[in-house]
Amino acid sequence: MGKEIERKFLIDQQKWDNLGKPEGKLLRQGYLLTDKDKTIRVRATESKGFLTIKGQTIGATRSEYEYEIPVAEAIELLDNFSVSELSKTRYEITFNGKLWEVDVFLGDNKGLIVAEIELESEDETFDLPDWVGVEVTGEEKYYNANLTIRPFKRWA
Repeated sequence: MGKEIERKFLIDQQKWDNLGKPEGKLLRQGYLLTDKDKTIRVRATESKGFLTIKGQTIGATRSEYEYEIPVAEAIELLDNFSVSELSKTRYEITFNGKLWEVDVFLGDNKGLIVAEIELESEDETFDLPDWVGVEVTGEEKYYNANLTIRPFKRWA
């Protein structure tokens, strides 16, 4: 069974703004199914598409199956079958040998920046870059599927 072990953190906006970053990738992602126990997601980049099935999160771990699909099919699925959607720019930054994926959300989630790190085990140790702030792993409001339903701009 495919497993994803992922921890999420908020970003220090000022330090992020001053950080030299690689070019980001625009991601459009939508959900064919959003349920507390499972999600089915479609994602399109400029050149690739992905279909991802995720199970319930327990701690920082959940089952995950991801399949590359033609980008044209991903866009068709997003346009015709997605029940909710978001866009974000993703930056991939390696720090002390670990890949951090930093998502700068757009649209109704503008202003939210979340960093994720995938691990081999839940107790794996890693160093935090100075631009990483508070951990939000397990806080459901930060799940991408939930951000499509209750976006950041409505949190006040």
